[in-house]
Amino acid sequence: MQEQLREEADGAILFDAVVSPQVDGDWFAPDYWRERGSLRTQSGGRGGVAVIATPAGECVLRHYRRGGLVARLLGDRYLWRGADRTRPFTEFRLLAEIARRNLPGPAVVAARYVRHGLFYRADLITRRIADARTLAECLSAGQLDAALAEAVGELVARFHREGIWHADLNAHNVLVTVEGLYLIDFDRGEWRPVAAGWRQSNLQRLRRSLLKLGAAKQGEAAFDAELWTPLMRGYERTLQA
Repeated sequence: MQEQLREEADGAILFDAVVSPQVDGDWFAPDYWRERGSLRTQSGGRGGVAVIATPAGECVLRHYRRGGLVARLLGDRYLWRGADRTRPFTEFRLLAEIARRNLPGPAVVAARYVRHGLFYRADLITRRIADARTLAECLSAGQLDAALAEAVGELVARFHREGIWHADLNAHNVLVTVEGLYLIDFDRGEWRPVAAGWRQSNLQRLRRSLLKLGAAKQGEAAFDAELWTPLMRGYERTLQA
């Protein structure tokens, strides 16, 4: 990682010069890639994401959008509190730290904010993880078994062991590939001193996600025996390794 900052009239771009020696505002405009035949979209996240073919390889362009009731008021705007506290710059640096610790997260390429008075809008570009399915998709297809659940537990424990807290740990943010599993979408994530309280809260968030998606169709007792117990077995073994 070679972090570089490009300042613009109304904002700034943070990028990894090792991946690309130069990144400008066009990189964050879907129309720019569409005009070059280098854009395709796929569902996921609030409003979806764009997959773009860049000089640095195939990447995912994500525009930050609010969720919940506040989205009706502010949409995709965030309160300005300084460049280093913007959502994209914070996530960029967390992803850089995740890579430094050899954890399986998305490789960050660039982040940008555009300021409008008291507010800003933001975008993030990461390398696309090829041939991946979400854990939610695996569950829907009937492919979430004890072995995969145990691997998910191992994945989460690797991040928790390093003090990496995921703000939205759910089945949509776990990617499954032939090579292994990944955690994605670290918006609002942070490094925290290791403590049992936030680790358990994070795990319970994942559990609620799986239950909401129908993992307990045969009853919660069956879910615990067939999926959650293997997941926690992988988690505890990896956490204590």
